[in-house]
Amino acid sequence: MIKDKREQVNKAFSAEKYDKIKDYFQKNEPYIARFRISETPIFLDKQFGEKLHSACESIIDQIESGGIVTPKDVPSQLDVPRDNSRYHFLAMDFGICENQNGELEPQLIELQAFPSLFYYQMHLADQYQENFQLDDSLSVLPNQKFDKEKYKDMMHDIIVADVPEENVILMEINPKQQKTAIDFLLTQDHLGIEIVNLSEIWNEGDDLYYIKEGVQTPIYRIYNRVIFDELENTKDYNPQFKLTQCSNMEWITHPNWFFKISKTLLPRLKHEFVPKAFFANEFPATESLNDYVLKPLFSFAGKGVNIHPEQKDLDELENPENYILQQKVQYAAIFQDPDGEMAKAEIRMLYIWPKNEKRPVPGINLVRMTKSEKVNVDHLGQEKIWTGSSIAFFES
Repeated sequence: MIKDKREQVNKAFSAEKYDKIKDYFQKNEPYIARFRISETPIFLDKQFGEKLHSACESIIDQIESGGIVTPKDVPSQLDVPRDNSRYHFLAMDFGICENQNGELEPQLIELQAFPSLFYYQMHLADQYQENFQLDDSLSVLPNQKFDKEKYKDMMHDIIVADVPEENVILMEINPKQQKTAIDFLLTQDHLGIEIVNLSEIWNEGDDLYYIKEGVQTPIYRIYNRVIFDELENTKDYNPQFKLTQCSNMEWITHPNWFFKISKTLLPRLKHEFVPKAFFANEFPATESLNDYVLKPLFSFAGKGVNIHPEQKDLDELENPENYILQQKVQYAAIFQDPDGEMAKAEIRMLYIWPKNEKRPVPGINLVRMTKSEKVNVDHLGQEKIWTGSSIAFFES
């Protein structure tokens, strides 16, 4: 969408440069990138950036105005004590779409108050800039310059702040096996905190502990990367510490926000770049199922999504209130590879909420490129070029 930058990268591309980028993220077993890295970033012009920025800020306005976020969205059996009033992270996924007039626009696919690849994306941007000699006229944020040092300071303030590093951990289920393991390593490199398997944490009363260098060490803050859906579906995994226990520590971000800001909000949000959505048990008879995608509310990595639902699929749902039907959008195949094939993309805007800010602020972005029908980490066309994990650069 920024023609000269697209041509610059396509002309400068080589297998050697791509190998150099991949090798950067694959050199530290077992904490490597377990997903395909795209050969290229994407380039988005000011007009698209303004639309994207408008949609994000409107969504945050609606969330912060009150009324659409409710504790009732937290399943009672998964309600974690000591909830707080602030989510620290907000990820909003938009398809890069084409409307009926042939104009490009973002369309919200889903949103989540949960951390994402905040450090990996910063390094990925650096690798693209270095290998393709991209200049400072570009930014990974729409409508503003990206200040890397300020970004790192804000992330530190959110996750660590004034707590001793040994008392702050990044917690995940079997972190060495996760697709996002590379981000855990980069987080550790920047913050100096330990990566800890949930199974290696125990409680003594309301106090939590883990072993650091052979010493029992108290935990005062948890940078939480555990998703309940994955926890419930991981076989033969029985941690001593249950997330629903009350403990003397601070969550970054509290697990309840995973449910409160999620697909549950899609039927409640209003914006020209937010497609219509309904809870499955409230789907109007006046709407056509052919125009909608069926999604479970709290799955991750696109699991359980039905892009061609039929009435029998709705009839067979045991808990239709835990599903939504979202209006389909048309992803635009506009990113041309050197072989002439076209890729589509989805962009995730990653917002963060530092203590000294009145509302979440833009942090960085994440892009998924694909040539397949589904756009998620398990359907990115692993064998095809110009697909996989990427990032967007905007005209600044």
